[in-house]
Amino acid sequence: MKNNSIKTLVRENILQLQPYVSFRDNNEFNAPVMLDANESPFGDYNRYPDSTQKRLKSKLAGLKNVVPSQIAIGNGSDELIDLIIKIFCEPKKDAILMMNPSFAMYGFYAAINENKVLKIDLDENFEIVKNDFLKTAEDPSLKIFFLCSPNNPTGNSVADIEFYLQNFNGIVVVDEAYIEFSGQKSSIQLLNQYSNLIVLQTFSKAWGIAGARVGMAYASEEIINLINIVKAPYNVNVLSQELILKTLEDENKLQENVNRILEEITWLKRQFEGIACISKVFSTDANFFLIRMENVDSVYAKMLEEEVLTSRRDPAIPGCIRINVGNRAENEKLINLLKGI
Repeated sequence: MKNNSIKTLVRENILQLQPYVSFRDNNEFNAPVMLDANESPFGDYNRYPDSTQKRLKSKLAGLKNVVPSQIAIGNGSDELIDLIIKIFCEPKKDAILMMNPSFAMYGFYAAINENKVLKIDLDENFEIVKNDFLKTAEDPSLKIFFLCSPNNPTGNSVADIEFYLQNFNGIVVVDEAYIEFSGQKSSIQLLNQYSNLIVLQTFSKAWGIAGARVGMAYASEEIINLINIVKAPYNVNVLSQELILKTLEDENKLQENVNRILEEITWLKRQFEGIACISKVFSTDANFFLIRMENVDSVYAKMLEEEVLTSRRDPAIPGCIRINVGNRAENEKLINLLKGI
């Protein structure tokens, strides 16, 4: 960030907010009689969850080499994206910046908040042209730049993250939903160098727990405090917190999942070769492929007819379909279907 301190980027009404604070979660008791929150005294899940997610943050802090106060937990990364926009972007006045093509939800939540969305078109290799970025970043209405790396739906990683942190006069959000597949170093290691950095990660992809809806934001304590002020008090339920903590007990779980996906990526790459309806398979750092198809209309229709569900990406990326990696049986069905077209 060039000049601004974080506080100058925050909406004035957010700075004036008095956060909801759970007295129970912010104090320690030995054997309390809980008559403070109008809960039922009966049932297995009759108590509200820990609004501060202390146990989960403590575990993640050890894994990521940060302190718990640098972590915010969200109901999926989607909630965190929404909160970040609400904190920094004044409705009908401020704007966000995002790559094009990229994850559509950045623009979706900005539109809900009545913020303008500026987009940088990627080049033929789906990379940012730095001169285009520098020119666009001069817009004084810009408050947030969303960098998805590896990028969805293109699959490639963004090079030189620090360049954007140094040359954007606002908040830079690096969305690392697919980082575990890429071999790239996480931008979490840059947190202590850049006060305008927020890193998003998730349990929905490599961890294989999309149903729990748990995402994480890593940032400075100042930014995390702002997120905690704005978030709903009990935004992550008891069952999800317990499931994530149980999963984290198995230190090998993540790498086992990643290795299995990488094996399938290697297998699929070989199988794609020579399939007539495929004109190009783009390189990927994620758990999906972006594939350009000949006669994309008929190919997509045939896959849908056989109930093989994929994500069609045109007109944003003409002729392309995004296909994520399944298990071997699912991948074999896909390949056999494509070979028959």
